[in-house]
Amino acid sequence: MEFISTTAAPAAIGPYSQAVKLGNLLFTSGQIPLGLDGQIVQGGIKEQAHQVFANLKGVLEAAGTSFDQVVKATVFLKDMNQFAELNEIYGTYFGDHKPARSTVEVARLPRDVFVEIELIAVIPVEI
Repeated sequence: MEFISTTAAPAAIGPYSQAVKLGNLLFTSGQIPLGLDGQIVQGGIKEQAHQVFANLKGVLEAAGTSFDQVVKATVFLKDMNQFAELNEIYGTYFGDHKPARSTVEVARLPRDVFVEIELIAVIPVEI
């Protein structure tokens, strides 16, 4: 097991790792819309979702993988009425790649943000 840490995403705000690599699998912690300065990105669901994906990209790249290697995404939304807006942004990051996904509405997220996303990805093995 290897713990992944990168300055390309905000530091963990608790006793956890940004991601854990196990074999050729990567399990990211949930990312919320924090900028690299640790401040919540202002705006609505669209601005916050783009920041979450920027953070996830940083963690994926630090582990040697990318969005096209994601096998499962779990999306936590503060308000399911924002699903269509989130889904539109989500699609721009995954394109034709369609990993399995769960989306759930939750009562509250850390720092009262609108969205949190965690991923499971394959880390390609070099031959």
